[in-house]
Amino acid sequence: MNRRTFLKQTGATVALSRFLPAQPSNDSVDLKNCTVVLPRNASARVKKAATVLVEEVEKRSQLRWPIGTSAPSNSETAVYLAIASPGKQASESFSIRTEGNRISIIGADERSLLFGVGKLLRTIVCVRQSVTLDIRRASVSTAPKYPLRGHQLGYRPKTNAYDAWNVATWDQYIRDLAMFGTNAIELIPPRSDDLPDSPHFPLPPEQMMIQMSRICDEYGLDVWIWYPAMDPDYADAATVESALKEWAHIYQILPRLDAIFVPGGDPGHTAPKPMFAFLEKQRASLRQFHPKAQMWMSPQGFREEWMKEFFSILEQEHTTTWLDGIVFGPQNRFSLQEFRERVPKRYPIRFYPDITHSVSCQYPVPNWDVAYALTEGRECINPRPEGEANIMRRLSPYTIGFLTYSEGCNDDVNKFLWSALGWDPEIHVVDALREFGHYFLGHTYADGFAQGVLNLEANWNGPLATNEGVSVTLAQFQELERKASPAV
Repeated sequence: MNRRTFLKQTGATVALSRFLPAQPSNDSVDLKNCTVVLPRNASARVKKAATVLVEEVEKRSQLRWPIGTSAPSNSETAVYLAIASPGKQASESFSIRTEGNRISIIGADERSLLFGVGKLLRTIVCVRQSVTLDIRRASVSTAPKYPLRGHQLGYRPKTNAYDAWNVATWDQYIRDLAMFGTNAIELIPPRSDDLPDSPHFPLPPEQMMIQMSRICDEYGLDVWIWYPAMDPDYADAATVESALKEWAHIYQILPRLDAIFVPGGDPGHTAPKPMFAFLEKQRASLRQFHPKAQMWMSPQGFREEWMKEFFSILEQEHTTTWLDGIVFGPQNRFSLQEFRERVPKRYPIRFYPDITHSVSCQYPVPNWDVAYALTEGRECINPRPEGEANIMRRLSPYTIGFLTYSEGCNDDVNKFLWSALGWDPEIHVVDALREFGHYFLGHTYADGFAQGVLNLEANWNGPLATNEGVSVTLAQFQELERKASPAV
């Protein structure tokens, strides 16, 4: 049976139409001959935002926009990048305005200007030798709902593909995340609960950590470190002294560091009292190299008596003035709502959701057929747009935002969706997926890709033997692939 006969007989003709190439709107501005205009006193990060815009347009269209500081003639098209006057916009907000053939991106600060560039790239239509903008979608003024929107990117053997990535790949990946509103990246130190080396490493872990910190700083993104305390006894003075020296070396070599997150468990096994005493010393050491950096911790894996001790210490305000916040992650004895009620209000809570695993994890796939569970396993490619959106919307209101737990690129759809929802939790999931498809595949295939990802998630719902959508979804992606150009 050929593909079209199969689709007809399975009643998938209407669904397939969503996968076929979309047509651009006639209400558009031609941006083929466009200049990017910067203020004369543009900072390095404003120039970086312009470079990102020009490079990403060129990758998609083969057109190289020039960058200048002088306005072109009235007949020429231009994109203006600028920072708003102080106090005029909410933190990290930006606006995009179109007047005729002039487009302006105004950011509240350098970082928000980069987010504005990302929104424009998710809106313009690029094909070979052509760039257009639908004027009906061009104007926007927006600010993020959550101030913290980030992901852990662990360069270590345990992760899917990350240990083989070079500096250029990390730069592109971090850039892509920033285009969807990500404002923080969490690194992992050379010594963790993993092997010290990988046959795939293009650089030693310490050197790659320096490079990733530098990349984040160039884009203006915050740098966190997930730093497990794995030594046997932090009540031992010699152990503490050794750890202070080890961690201080990492603090010193990184060009940017904004926060340390120390998990209480997974890995680790230190009771709250010695843990707090140790982290107070580490925070003082941290501030010698990064004066504004913060110290956060979580009670992951704490047994009942340790949780009681943990809450008791937090209630003694004078003993924890050095502690900047608390993290809610996997292996917690309380729900996030109960946890927020127990933790004193003066401590912000950061969400640390596991978006990478499908079974034996914090948020397993519900109603998963055993055939999937046994063959796909714990850490498969796992786009779960509706499920992840449900988790995010229900639990994030108890927090200031999130840095997700990931073990590789198997959860890419989930990462970018969390970033989009962290900016606007009310965005329709299918619209966020369309922007993902638009950015990575192009306008033509955005809708088909979005529907395909939703169908992949539906394929995991309930008994596999009676799920008629699996073969239909395969045929839909095959049709999408058949229609796509070699480059796509």
